[in-house]
Amino acid sequence: MAFVALIIWLFDQYLGGSTGVFYGGLIGASVYVIITYYAGSKMALAVNSAREIQKKDDPRLWRMVENLSITEGIPMPRVFIMDDPAPNAFATGRDPKHAAVCVTTGLLQIMKDPELQGVLAHELGHIKNYDIRVSMIAFALTAVISLLADIMLRLTWFSNDERENNQAFLILGIVAAILAPIVATFIQLAISRQREYLADATGALTTRYPEGLASALEKIKQSGSVARHQNSATAHLFFVNPLKGHSLASLFSTHPPLDDRIARLRSMGNHA
Repeated sequence: MAFVALIIWLFDQYLGGSTGVFYGGLIGASVYVIITYYAGSKMALAVNSAREIQKKDDPRLWRMVENLSITEGIPMPRVFIMDDPAPNAFATGRDPKHAAVCVTTGLLQIMKDPELQGVLAHELGHIKNYDIRVSMIAFALTAVISLLADIMLRLTWFSNDERENNQAFLILGIVAAILAPIVATFIQLAISRQREYLADATGALTTRYPEGLASALEKIKQSGSVARHQNSATAHLFFVNPLKGHSLASLFSTHPPLDDRIARLRSMGNHA
């Protein structure tokens, strides 16, 4: 939020220091975050073509989510299935009372019960820890910053003579417009990666069997997690990264390396 305010202030100064622009920008950003807060989960489920199920549609999945919800002490979330051969899952919503968990058909096919239980416990851990809210707001603010930076960059290139005389803010505007989305992305990455580690730990403590989750991660590492229909806007929500990309791209991944996650889980098992 502080970074958003800084970018809006720079934008305001570049336009001549109008307080109306600064406060208007803050109000606009807040409205966007509120809309995302209430509608983000519906959009995430819709863009991934997730369909809601009931107990009769998949008793195995339903019972696991139900039992783990009781263990976690949270309301049972709505359950969705996404038709995709890549093994993956995600949780979304704004709080435990308004949450949903979604798994792919690929995950259901290749996972044994202890492994599927580990993945579901991880996703319910996101719900219990309010990661679903944190990641949604972080994503919304990152989008706001990217939009502001794009507007600043365009105004910089098409600025009039009067603004060109203010060389300090001209240079600052260009630098801010280029760096802001990168900094915002790294803030989101830092939040997302730490929350993934936390959800792994929460899931392992819930099932009291870290090896189940570690084995699921290992199986996904071997089979691959690239989704058939990729959507970068919701990639940060998934259990493992559903997007293509290696080497340099992995630095900008919202997910920690699978090997690190597996090692941490097995370390928990060794200390148990």
